[in-house]
Amino acid sequence: MISARAPEPVGPYPHARRAGNFLFLSGIGPRTRGSQEIPGLTRDAQGRVVAHDIAAQCRAAFRNVRAVLEDAGSSWERIVDVTVFLTSMDDFREYNRIYAEHFTENRPARTTVEVGRLPTDIAIELKVIATID
Repeated sequence: MISARAPEPVGPYPHARRAGNFLFLSGIGPRTRGSQEIPGLTRDAQGRVVAHDIAAQCRAAFRNVRAVLEDAGSSWERIVDVTVFLTSMDDFREYNRIYAEHFTENRPARTTVEVGRLPTDIAIELKVIATID
């Protein structure tokens, strides 16, 4: 399933795939659909990343996850497991604060790992499993 509202996948894979009553989302980050824009990213004159705003990227990634879930027939409240990839654990405290704002009632299982790099210049990516009827 490809969502018309989430950023285009960067490879040959769908945004989500259903298996029985579960919906498995591919890695979803904060990119903006239809462009290469990454919210909260600052580049220098040569195009190198010099800073990122993890709060802006968290919010954008969560928006994209919500869009994929809704377009597939599920919802944020039906998330059961989240794996979060951060490019820096220095962002953990702020990411955790934003995460808590978005998961006030539904508390899915969660794993957070630091990775050396993600496929684009994003600082966060989520891998989500949700239920679906």
